[in-house]
Amino acid sequence: MTSTPRPLALKFLSILGWLGGALLAGVALVTLVIALFGLNWLRAPLERMALESTGRVLVIGGDLSLRWGWPWPRLQLADVTFANPAWAQEKQMFTAEAVEITVDLPQLLRRNLVFPEVRLVRPVVLLAQDADGRKSWLLDRTQKDEAARIHIGRLQLDQGTLGFDDPAHKTRIRAALSTPLAASGAADSGLIFTAQGGYKGLPFKAQGNGGPVLALRDDSTPYPLKLDASAGATRLQVKGTVTSLLKWTAADLRLNLRGDNLAQLSTLLGVAVPATPAYATEGHLLHNGNTWRYEKFSGRVGASDIAGSLLLTTGGPRPVVSGELVSQVLDLSDLGPTIGSRPGSVKKAIASGSGSARLLPDVAFKANNWDSLDAQINLRAKQIRRARQLPLENLVTQLSLKDAVLTLDPLTLGFAGGQLKATVTLDGRQPTIQARAKARVNRVRVAELFPSVVLNKATIGEIHGDFDLKGTGNSVARMLGSAHGHVGLVVDGGEVSQLMMEQAGLHLWEILALNVTGDKKVKLRCAVADFTAKNGIFNVDALVFDTAVTTLTGAGRIDLAQETLDLTLTQKTKDTSPLALRSPIHLRGPLARPQIGVDKGQVAARALGAVALGLVNPLLALIPLIDAGPGKDSDCAKLVRDATTVPSNQSKSAGLQK
Repeated sequence: MTSTPRPLALKFLSILGWLGGALLAGVALVTLVIALFGLNWLRAPLERMALESTGRVLVIGGDLSLRWGWPWPRLQLADVTFANPAWAQEKQMFTAEAVEITVDLPQLLRRNLVFPEVRLVRPVVLLAQDADGRKSWLLDRTQKDEAARIHIGRLQLDQGTLGFDDPAHKTRIRAALSTPLAASGAADSGLIFTAQGGYKGLPFKAQGNGGPVLALRDDSTPYPLKLDASAGATRLQVKGTVTSLLKWTAADLRLNLRGDNLAQLSTLLGVAVPATPAYATEGHLLHNGNTWRYEKFSGRVGASDIAGSLLLTTGGPRPVVSGELVSQVLDLSDLGPTIGSRPGSVKKAIASGSGSARLLPDVAFKANNWDSLDAQINLRAKQIRRARQLPLENLVTQLSLKDAVLTLDPLTLGFAGGQLKATVTLDGRQPTIQARAKARVNRVRVAELFPSVVLNKATIGEIHGDFDLKGTGNSVARMLGSAHGHVGLVVDGGEVSQLMMEQAGLHLWEILALNVTGDKKVKLRCAVADFTAKNGIFNVDALVFDTAVTTLTGAGRIDLAQETLDLTLTQKTKDTSPLALRSPIHLRGPLARPQIGVDKGQVAARALGAVALGLVNPLLALIPLIDAGPGKDSDCAKLVRDATTVPSNQSKSAGLQK
């Protein structure tokens, strides 16, 4: 066994002793210099170093002192100013009557400016950012190096002003901050702040309070915060705790949010949010890492209630929202802004004397920000408050937004006692949205579909059918106005009001008799509406309403691009009618106010014939008004088969079962 020679050990100890002595001598020398001359001699070197490294002027107008401690000595400075870059609106970025900082010496040796604790007396801090991405708080000469910043752990402010300017985003905010002191001179109720100005072009105000020390980078201690802020018509109130104010590594807040339109959040947050009526919501907001959870919230959107939970996950290519929304009562009018409908547009169109007003929603979707996030949300509405003409209930759908493609699949809806099941896709990846809608309706009751038509109360029958349409455009009106595809609806069997059919057949004698004896029901053999759409024009392939007494057949088209219709109905009675006009019925004009009329030429010819024959013999005057019939039964089986068979150039509605 060998041992280290004694002379070598003594030599090693001697070196350590020399180093220790040199260190102590250095400390003693620094202490002696500080004792004899103070630290004010360091002001000029510090100001020169700041100018050389940042290109901006640092001025220390007062005394500089040091309280030694390892590894965080405490430095005190008086009357300090530091300039903003030349491009900023404000000349000075920072001024303060007194500054007290602790310096992390190990980090300083690594050339990092880390101040674990900072206390400022009457500070004015005016930060700025410009359209080129320069930030005044970055200390490199170009103000673009994110590593060239001062890292502050905990900040205490005494009667301060904080400002932020970002002209490119129309933002200018000024905040007043103070920490009231108790009689002993210690912080009393914590930080109090108020702020006002403009945020992204909207008037901004805020007030609130927090703990006496701002925990800017403290990842272990939650900071208490209470905030009441408004930007435009949007108002936010929060109360709870935030961990690390600069990084927001965690949050536990009670949140209350309200405003005139959720779409305004798109401006504030920079992500896609649909347009809505006025709204209000309250719930529990939790944040940890890259997740934000808005739990067990409730509120209202317009006249509709809404509740549920949402999860926002960040850290991927784009934020992802998932969750579930439930409405006990959904007012259909509240969905108008979401699909681009102006409030009261339908009533205005119907009331328009000229018929020039449009029925279809024509406000453009803002698909340019659909790629700002992805979403997967389940929506359920138990009761739907709607117009009497729209018998809807029990809405259930799954909304998906991925890569700027919005999908509702499946979309199921209770409809006039039956069900509508659909898939809707809106592809927003191009400047013009590519839309497709496939749907099937099952067991829709005719009487409930037209509840405002008194005669239909005697109607029994169920509608089945499907449609498959494609269109392009950035509004519902433009999508339907460019639609291609097929629509087929059938009623196979049932009963219908005889009075309604006699009126449609213009059988005057039967109408008079039924008004005296009362209405009756007659067998409905079938009803078929079969359309082929091209460029928004829906041409009639088959339009038949076949009953035991009369068959109505239709021809013509419906133009959704112009929102007009041009249909002609022809009656064929199956029983002789002694008094009938026997004239086609025309439905023409705008969809909002269609005009219904008979063929005046045929009616006039029959009237003239009746007058001429009446001059010969009064009894002969009835001959032109007799409808001898008999009309034939329609081939209902073929009509139903054709209407429910998608043409070969179109695909079947996958997954939609009758």
